[in-house]
Amino acid sequence: MRIGRLTDGADCRMEFRSEGSRLRAWASGTSSFASTVACWQRIVAEVRARAPETLLLVDELKGRGLTELEWESLVQATKGMGLETVRIAHVKPQGLETMEYCEIYSREVGLDARVFDNEAAAELWLRARQDQGDPTM
Repeated sequence: MRIGRLTDGADCRMEFRSEGSRLRAWASGTSSFASTVACWQRIVAEVRARAPETLLLVDELKGRGLTELEWESLVQATKGMGLETVRIAHVKPQGLETMEYCEIYSREVGLDARVFDNEAAAELWLRARQDQGDPTM
């Protein structure tokens, strides 16, 4: 019996751009657990390579949203991978679906992350701490 890799069948296309201390990422393709895992593997690699203070992810994956258990599994898998030092805004322009689980589980593992349905609100949230002179930023 062949056991496939977690990302077999993934349809995730990523683009990245550094903007000062921010890493901006765009994800497109077909939404599935495999695609989402593949996207976050690429994001972790870019965060490690570029060491940004903030990450703005515009997630335009189309299709079914992840289940609560899939979000929990994904977030647990990113624990200790270097995302703990980055403030993360995850934007889902097509609607939040089950994204609240992403935010809840992210906070449980010590990530500073929020989900948004529009990029402008995400930008404001990412800037808020910097504007307040937070010494951790």
